Amino acid sequence: MELSQRILSIPPSATLTMNAKAQELKQKGENIISLAVGEPDFSPPEHVKEALITAVNDNCFQYLPVPGLPALREAGANYFYRFYQVQPEPQEIMFSNGGKQVLYNLFQVLLNPGEEVLIPAPYWVSYPPMVQLAGGVPKIIPTYLEDNFELSIETLKNSLTENTKILILNSPSNPTGVNYSQEKLTSLAQFALDKGLFVISDEVYDQLVYPPSQPASLARLWQNHKDKIAIVNALSKSFALTGLRVGFVLTAAPIIKAMTKLQSQSCSNICSVAQKAAIAALTGDFSFLEGERQKLKQRRDLTLEFLKDLGLKTPRPDGAFYVFPEVKKYFNSHLTNSTALCTYLLERAKIATVPGIAFGDDNCIRISYAVPTSVLEDALQRLKTALNEL
Repeated sequence: MELSQRILSIPPSATLTMNAKAQELKQKGENIISLAVGEPDFSPPEHVKEALITAVNDNCFQYLPVPGLPALREAGANYFYRFYQVQPEPQEIMFSNGGKQVLYNLFQVLLNPGEEVLIPAPYWVSYPPMVQLAGGVPKIIPTYLEDNFELSIETLKNSLTENTKILILNSPSNPTGVNYSQEKLTSLAQFALDKGLFVISDEVYDQLVYPPSQPASLARLWQNHKDKIAIVNALSKSFALTGLRVGFVLTAAPIIKAMTKLQSQSCSNICSVAQKAAIAALTGDFSFLEGERQKLKQRRDLTLEFLKDLGLKTPRPDGAFYVFPEVKKYFNSHLTNSTALCTYLLERAKIATVPGIAFGDDNCIRISYAVPTSVLEDALQRLKTALNEL
């Protein structure tokens, strides 16, 4: 059996691969702490669980409309009014299997072979492979630690070619946790729009921003550029529903129609009972997140203090639940890159992290602090001990 060049050309997800290695060692009896996977450690609120159970008891197992139940699309539209004072029409909203499938669908319906997508690095691991699978060309734009890993308009300008079609922005960022100000996010997007680009704004972590920082969104800019902006969100992080796979997108109705056609030929609708839970989540109380944000902020500060003691530079994350420290000072003749260092940490310290090369920066590693504080303290102490041995 000969596999397609398409699938052979892309790597597996580095975060899921590292987490799988950690789970394999756990099953062998190793005391492994995983700081590799991007998954909240808190539970979904009770009203969301109850909606899921009710849907099961009501035998909600039928095929549903491909872009989502009407009530769910309306709830998605109202989300943008609730938080960003923008009121889309339900036909400008679509639901897919997590934010990941939303992005996959977008690239598939927007890209022609050879068209470029500008991807600022560090980037989420799946952006480049998704672009490749759609026949596009991922063009990586470097950003720098001394600039807080924020993209500048000058760098963006110098990256444009006649083949450039899409710019993707991610705030708060996975893997850095950097959160753009509203002014900065809008200015980058407006520059791209002025150059004729389509802008995808990945805002999956918008509810996990730590005060005094505020969430930034392109929702208001979208109102005047509906056919040139898509805003991606999901319930995976803010409602700890990673396994239910609920993502949604705001964009122009014709693009939604195209994505619906694509999804009708792949997976049809997303899980029926998950849709009922998502309605409860989007229309219900978000106040539980205040406590969760406070816990994550405390863990962030704890992690930053440890990294500071080790002399490691890292941007200060104002959102999500990751730090992305520069670790090249620990490279040596045996540990020559981020992959080797992460392997060393897994074998020596029994902690799983993710190599920075997976995110486009081989000088760094990604650490998730979305674990209970006691577990995090143990993991950080192991990290410190293992690195000091180098």
